[in-house]
Amino acid sequence: MKVSTKEKLLNKKKTGIPRALIYEMRYGSPIYYRDYDKVLKGEIPLEAVMGSSGLQAWLIKIILKFLLKVLNKKYEVLSNEVGFKFAKKSWYNLDIAIWEKEKIKPYLKENKLIPVPPELVIEVDTKADLRKFENPQDYFHKKTQDLLNAGIKKVIWIFTQDKKVWIAQPSKPWLIVDWNYDIPVLDDLKMNIEKLIKEEEENE
Repeated sequence: MKVSTKEKLLNKKKTGIPRALIYEMRYGSPIYYRDYDKVLKGEIPLEAVMGSSGLQAWLIKIILKFLLKVLNKKYEVLSNEVGFKFAKKSWYNLDIAIWEKEKIKPYLKENKLIPVPPELVIEVDTKADLRKFENPQDYFHKKTQDLLNAGIKKVIWIFTQDKKVWIAQPSKPWLIVDWNYDIPVLDDLKMNIEKLIKEEEENE
């Protein structure tokens, strides 16, 4: 008899929490999707926790348009929660990541996590369940530091609720700025979230 997806998700005692509900993995310890327990209880479908909010998806689209238009052609820009393997039994999903094309070229056609650190990462909020952490900021600190330790030169977090931007670089003070700040991206390129939103709205 065929077992439905819902029955598989509810069968926790035999199978544990399904891999489909794992958002990221940090040194063998899973980080689940936000509200994963509601999926296990059958209160919401799996797709409800995996999908981005409208605002999150819209901001990512705007930023991608900007980067693809102005970024130096030597860079490769990837998005759509691209998986980055930063250590053994460890991987993070990245909203937007920028690599030098020559470094990532061998991995672009492989159906695997990318093991090469990008030059820069841009994250817009998170889909992670933060209840296992001491406080919500703990997740953002750990992920940011892990990415920097892996060789990424800059991590930019964009928080939609507070309209703040968090800029982290190795061996430099981490900055928290407003959306109207000119954020240094790569080379001499700067990005202003407030201006990008205004331009997008004017062109609608």
